[in-house]
Amino acid sequence: MKSEPDEFSIDDLVRAKRQTTPWIGVRNYQARNFMRDGMSVGDRAFFYHSSCPEPGIAGIVEIASAAYPDATQFDARSPYYDAKSTRAAPRSSRSSVASTASRTGPLVDAPMASRCSNASSMILASSVCDMG
Repeated sequence: MKSEPDEFSIDDLVRAKRQTTPWIGVRNYQARNFMRDGMSVGDRAFFYHSSCPEPGIAGIVEIASAAYPDATQFDARSPYYDAKSTRAAPRSSRSSVASTASRTGPLVDAPMASRCSNASSMILASSVCDMG
């Protein structure tokens, strides 16, 4: 699960109510399909910080819900609004994730992460899901 820490970080997840949050804003279809079809409640995933001074795996999360339509796609005020999406045929899904460990620093060093950044969709068997 990938997020820019200035948008939403592992620390934000740890501070969230019940240390759980919906994973909103996924618009990459490969990531959306993986969340919808490949992730199950109880699965664990890496929480990856990107576009920051120390990119890398910042923690481990657990999938806390099955995928369901992302309500932000229907909200015209949301940056994730999708005019082509309907409630009968939603184009975006989300799951909820829960923290299993607090941030202790990047688990992957920055030089290695920067070499891999262009291949982020291939890292972890295409399991990087972008939040925002």
